[in-house]
Amino acid sequence: MNRLKHLFETNNEPVLSIYYTAGYPQLDETLEIAEALEKAGIDFLEMGFPYSDPVADGPVIQNSSERALHNGMTLKLLFEQLKELRKRVSIPVLLMGYLNPMLQYGIENFCRDAAAVGVDGVIVPDLPIYEFEELYRGIFEKYGLSNIFLITPQTSEDRIRKIDNLTSGFIYMVSSASTTGKNLSLSDQTEAYFSRVKAMNLKQPLIIGFGISDKPSFQKAAKYARGAIVGSAFVKFLEEPNAKSRIDEFISRIK
Repeated sequence: MNRLKHLFETNNEPVLSIYYTAGYPQLDETLEIAEALEKAGIDFLEMGFPYSDPVADGPVIQNSSERALHNGMTLKLLFEQLKELRKRVSIPVLLMGYLNPMLQYGIENFCRDAAAVGVDGVIVPDLPIYEFEELYRGIFEKYGLSNIFLITPQTSEDRIRKIDNLTSGFIYMVSSASTTGKNLSLSDQTEAYFSRVKAMNLKQPLIIGFGISDKPSFQKAAKYARGAIVGSAFVKFLEEPNAKSRIDEFISRIK
């Protein structure tokens, strides 16, 4: 939380976050990719822990999740890999994934092990607000982990304000009701949604995700929020030849 808070308090420029799936393309590249992203100038990163039924994700991230699982990635292994995280990476790091693997691992075990390796927060798209508030909030707070909730164009104002009070770090503003990987198109409807949420003057910063893939879409998002998250476009880039050695080239095309 402190690293995230520090980022938003000290950086007045639009912030860029990158999502990628841990254990993809290769099982042992998780930290190597994180280091390269920080060197390339991103502001914080989201590391996906793979799950067999990633309902919010489009085909690119679904495929990376399947590949990572096939490679042998598990939460236990991910935490082993991340033991060196804070020796190699200084920017905020979030884990993003689904509730089922966390429940199997144990929520307290998950939060304890995430905090122990220096993770700053968690994004769990299918975690109900009620469950978090009633069952897990105290555990997250005990280990100093931010829990980031998502909002969509369909989220009511009351629910957004509730999320603003429950979330620490930022609010993940999903650009549309579709899955990840769709290009951001600023229709009148989308702009009205962004403007409506921005005008609510929420306590938490807004970060836009889903459909951000290049400089124009990043700049569009930055008009309405503190920054944006690039996911599918980067995961797809990792399939290209020598992608790891060209990560700075990818980031320079956006920021």
